Amino acid sequence: MVAGILGGIAGLFVLFIVIAALVNSVGDDSTSPIALPTYTPPSADDTDRPTRKPTRSSTREENDDSRQQQTQTRRPAANRSLRNNSVYRAGALAKVDCPGGSASIYDHAQLKALILKTSRCLDKVWSPVLEGQGIDWHRPGYAIASRAGRGACGDYPSPGSIVPYYCPRNTTIYASTSAMSRGSGSSQGYGQATPWHGAIISMMAHEYGHHVQQLSGLGDSYWRQSLDSSSSSGRLALSRRFELQATCFAGMFMRAASATYPVPASRRQILYYFHSRVGDWPGRPRDHGSPPNNGRWFRQGYEKNKAYQCNTWLAPSNTTS
Repeated sequence: MVAGILGGIAGLFVLFIVIAALVNSVGDDSTSPIALPTYTPPSADDTDRPTRKPTRSSTREENDDSRQQQTQTRRPAANRSLRNNSVYRAGALAKVDCPGGSASIYDHAQLKALILKTSRCLDKVWSPVLEGQGIDWHRPGYAIASRAGRGACGDYPSPGSIVPYYCPRNTTIYASTSAMSRGSGSSQGYGQATPWHGAIISMMAHEYGHHVQQLSGLGDSYWRQSLDSSSSSGRLALSRRFELQATCFAGMFMRAASATYPVPASRRQILYYFHSRVGDWPGRPRDHGSPPNNGRWFRQGYEKNKAYQCNTWLAPSNTTS
């Protein structure tokens, strides 16, 4: 039910873009210091794990069954709340072999193939993280069009936008390769900031971050709190924390793939620069966070590479403005 409601307002999951400076060379990033969530990961004693009292049996068969049950690996019960979600227990994402190659962002077939290829890398690092914490995992769907299309959550890209979006109704990521690379209408494309495909892949990792949120219960918990909020400003504040968390998850993935993608120091700086210039349009509802804070949370995920460091729900409000 909640997923259906979320699907009806896919606009909340669409990241508006503003590029403050469109230049051929990337300047120094100025988004330091990195936002630091005031959060301590729970100890094993704090987790909600199922407990079983050993039972005594008068028969050998029952004793054997009891011993088998005790030796089986017990799956932890998942906490689906915003502040203490089980995903925060996961720690870092493992390194993944995921070469980006030389795909051109201006060629639909090449960019689509790269997106689908790296989506498997995203699966590889996130699936064990979620399943290890008792969170059921399944791969998201992908709908990648050359120009535009229509999916379960409406048009993609959304009118007046160039960006991909995640539809929780059917757990599918939608994207237009031409809109992302070249722009659409008056909206300029990512290619005008950098022709390197890593920037677009990091945006797709942001959308995958929404999939992580949906599977872990963060999405449902966020939406319930949004419905309970009595003010527009309160709902916007929740939306910013939700979106910035997905950006932090994207940073974690790019760090996991950095050795083989590869992301050397120069390209890492491109990512920092790029994400520090992505955020809410001036004059539009502030539902995704300021470009500087978006850059900070991408760096947070990349440099800290710990799931609990992406807990925007416990972060100071000035880091999620």
